[in-house]
Amino acid sequence: MSKKLSKGFNSKGFTLIELLVVIVIIGLLASLVTPKLFSKLGTAKEKTAKAQVEMIVTALDAFKLDVNRYPTTEEKLEVLWKDPGNIKNWKGPYLPKPLPSDPWDTPYLYKSPGADKKPFDLKSLGADGKEGGEGENKDISAWE
Repeated sequence: MSKKLSKGFNSKGFTLIELLVVIVIIGLLASLVTPKLFSKLGTAKEKTAKAQVEMIVTALDAFKLDVNRYPTTEEKLEVLWKDPGNIKNWKGPYLPKPLPSDPWDTPYLYKSPGADKKPFDLKSLGADGKEGGEGENKDISAWE
């Protein structure tokens, strides 16, 4: 049996006004929390890119120890997980699986030899996918 309110209304369920009030409250809470979550997402992507760059540098150094040189620009980073068959002393794989793109779904840029007498250049172009930038758009390099 259901309880009856005065004037014959059933107490089961919610009124349209009650539902609208709940929806407005949820909307207000979401508008307060969402910007903070998205700012954390950008920071998390930057940290992920830095960690991946460090992991790749470690694999490059291991390759150099075995082969006595860094991979060429033409060989690309692929030689870190796939045996090309023509490199003497290759003892990889140096990475357990194929290299993912950076957290913004852009391939990492690799060049060897690098600029300024560096043995190689390795970087992610950040959120905007363009050279330079600040904040989330800043390039993440192996030499920073």
